Amino acid sequence: MGRLMNIVTPLHQMTSRDYLARMVDDKVHCMKKAKFYEADYWDGDRRYGYGGYRYIPGRWTPVAQALIETYDLSEGSKVLDVGCGKAYLLHEMLKLVPGLEVSGFDISRHGLEDAKEDVRKHLIRHRAEQPYPWPADTFDLVISLGCLHNLRLMELECAVREIERVGRKKYIMVESYRDEQELFNLQCWALTAESFLDTDEWIWLYNRFGYTGDYEFIFME
Repeated sequence: MGRLMNIVTPLHQMTSRDYLARMVDDKVHCMKKAKFYEADYWDGDRRYGYGGYRYIPGRWTPVAQALIETYDLSEGSKVLDVGCGKAYLLHEMLKLVPGLEVSGFDISRHGLEDAKEDVRKHLIRHRAEQPYPWPADTFDLVISLGCLHNLRLMELECAVREIERVGRKKYIMVESYRDEQELFNLQCWALTAESFLDTDEWIWLYNRFGYTGDYEFIFME
């Protein structure tokens, strides 16, 4: 397998979270609404998800720059974002390297419709756990940030194998935990997660599914 990365963690750690408040806020109701992945999840009340996922100039620039430098992307490089949401990261990557060939997909109509105009035409609605509509090695880099932990265990194999198949280089980031406190915090906070796995379990699955790319974990500390 590839390298353990530290690309998204600094951005993730900039947000404060009240774990207990979310757990006691009629969480089952909030989980059911969040799992539609539509307007309530992205731009509704914070209890259903992001509480307003708007474009903030520069917010994703450090992540975009790190990906470009780490994976030696340049004009003509092809990048796929699995579970791209509103595709703000792809937008930032295009601003830094205008000649990139970007693609992305997500299950959320609301998210895709709210993408920036420069990337919207390159996005499709698709599920991460279903076969991808591209031949092997289509992309120089396939990324997936905060998506795969929302799949059930039996769905993960197809998603990981498809990422491996269509990309020459790969990078996956998921939520995970290292101890009981982080597991508790994750269980309090997560609205859409289906696979609550510690870091060793994720690595075991990646190896079992033949994944050779890089990976990162974010934690609810």
